[in-house]
Amino acid sequence: MDLATASSVLRLLADPTRVRLLALLEREELTVAELASVLHLAQPRVSTHLAKLKEAELVRDRRAGVSAYYRANSEGDEHRQTLIRSLRDSIDDALLHDDAARLPGVLAQRAREEGWADTVAGDMERHYSPGRTWETLARSLLQLLETGDVLDIASGDGITAELLAPHARSIVCVDSSERVAEAAAQRLKPFTNVEVRQGDMHALDLGERRFDLVLMLHALTYAEQPAKAVAEASRLLRTGGRLLAVTLGKHDHRAVVEPFDHRNLGFSRDELDRYAKSAGLDVLSCTRLSRERKAPHFEVISLLARKP
Repeated sequence: MDLATASSVLRLLADPTRVRLLALLEREELTVAELASVLHLAQPRVSTHLAKLKEAELVRDRRAGVSAYYRANSEGDEHRQTLIRSLRDSIDDALLHDDAARLPGVLAQRAREEGWADTVAGDMERHYSPGRTWETLARSLLQLLETGDVLDIASGDGITAELLAPHARSIVCVDSSERVAEAAAQRLKPFTNVEVRQGDMHALDLGERRFDLVLMLHALTYAEQPAKAVAEASRLLRTGGRLLAVTLGKHDHRAVVEPFDHRNLGFSRDELDRYAKSAGLDVLSCTRLSRERKAPHFEVISLLARKP
């Protein structure tokens, strides 16, 4: 980001009202009337400030019937987002705390007037309602699966195996960390069809055991030799068995991922496709699953392949 751009952002946010608006819109999607109610300001004044923020691409809006809903734009220039985040994190002010305290009352009023589903239509996955969580959705849909014998590579503390265990014949979890493997074993004690081992994804010592499904869910970002890790997963598949790998797309945000001990900076779809084919697998799909809304907008890609 050049000096002129940085200066323009700082000038725009020199007005406290715009900072308050941006803070609210990072929390929730709101109308002009709702923002005016939270801030105790006249609607024309709020509209004027929103127009400036929208012109600078710091907020965006969507139409829903006769209403316009505004929210902070998390997909703008990465360097500008970093500057704004730095400013926000350094501010601790009573006005902002008061605004945040009034926000739930305004949202409750909206729900009473419109009905909850109407207020979040088109953006429902971002909003909580009692019992409607991603965990509930995952556990519900997993009832449709029959996975056979499963190998979970870089299994972490066993959350995936816990979800799959009722729907698998057997699961072997492997993680390189002794402490993490111990945590997984503790979590998975209730399941007699699950075992946990410590091991290296590049050289798995599982004897003659073979699997119907091998999972590498965010394993490859920890692989020193990702092609070798995929080949090892392929070796342990039965004929007709499938490999599912999910990982970060290629990026250049080393400083962001270093605290998580990543060994590499993600992969392109072409790289995953090449690893699978070199390991003797037929690629069924290799696609982008998601792109995070907040900077630095990490992408997640998925490989599904079958052993012929």
